[in-house]
Amino acid sequence: MQSKYVSKRYWKDKSTPMGKVDELAKQYDDVIDLSLGDPDLTTHDIIIENAFRDARAGHTKYTDFRGDPELRDEIIKYYNEEYQVKVEDKEIMVTASGCIAMYLVMEAILDDGDEVIMHAPFFTPYPQQVELARGIPVILDTFEDEDFQINVNRLEELITERTKALVINTPNNPSGTCFTRETMENIAAIAKKHDLLIIADDIYGSFSYQEPFIPMVTLDGMRERTITINSFSKDFTMTGWRVGNIIAPDNIISVIQQINENVVFTAPSISQRGAIYALRNRKTVQPPMIEEYRKRAFYAAERINSIPKLSVLPPKGTFYLFVNIKEMGMTSAEASELILNEAHVLGIPGNAFGYCGEGYLRIACTVNMDKLKEAFDRIEKMDIFCEKIIGLSS
Repeated sequence: MQSKYVSKRYWKDKSTPMGKVDELAKQYDDVIDLSLGDPDLTTHDIIIENAFRDARAGHTKYTDFRGDPELRDEIIKYYNEEYQVKVEDKEIMVTASGCIAMYLVMEAILDDGDEVIMHAPFFTPYPQQVELARGIPVILDTFEDEDFQINVNRLEELITERTKALVINTPNNPSGTCFTRETMENIAAIAKKHDLLIIADDIYGSFSYQEPFIPMVTLDGMRERTITINSFSKDFTMTGWRVGNIIAPDNIISVIQQINENVVFTAPSISQRGAIYALRNRKTVQPPMIEEYRKRAFYAAERINSIPKLSVLPPKGTFYLFVNIKEMGMTSAEASELILNEAHVLGIPGNAFGYCGEGYLRIACTVNMDKLKEAFDRIEKMDIFCEKIIGLSS
């Protein structure tokens, strides 16, 4: 929108298909919404009841600038118990969401013109978060026939004298892939060779179905050059609470704290209390939730692979599936619109996640099994998918 009262940086429309799904979801009364990754499950009662008991007891004020000391202590315990990593208190910053965390990191580490490599398909806000901090996003494509793993030779070709950092996201949104140990170790070797920071977006760390999750910070020599971003949104079904954290070398955390004081000051105190109880009770809270989403993802993959012209890799992590729609003979946007208009099922075109996402559709398994079944029942009855079945039987 061009206006003298609007920054020229925003005169060119930067909206993406991700930003338009809210209106699309209202287009039909019976839409089954598989677009945004907002889980349908409600935050566990243990978290809610304890957090609001604490709110009534007076935890309604600003917290310490780096976060509630009790929450920081629970984060320390978590990393020690789960990964045998000793995190220092001064290396922790609690933030008002994982998205805010990523922005704060970029603002803290980038000088004008610094480059940040990110592998595509990627979480849609990444490029603009880099640009907000006056950096330059550099895109590394990954591909289905390589299991969406990072090809380290192509990665190294993108590194220049201005490269400051590499963003990795595993388990990955939107592809659902999980990087292998070999991939992680190759990335670490390149980071050390070229003296790069790794920004590890670990917000789906609990959703790794085939192999245990490997945090980059646990690899040899990576502690001092890894910035880890966590969120309670997906791992604990707390999207609306808006609370996350950053683990990084203390000199970076100190700068992030200074920036955050001018952005949101502190994360919501009640949300931080909820996060404390989430970590303390994770052995109760997480297993049934993770199993539910695992079942949904595998069911959805089976249904997708039974529909002509659609295919998807076996689920490895997250609750997203990146559906290959190339045999439909249309763009991602066209396929998404067709499925919405004919089946009243809403997904997100793959090109919302980078150019290499063209030819794909992301779906989020964030509705119950009955709704998932109905969604795929509707899709497989669409004319474009029935044509092939009729042709084969004739």
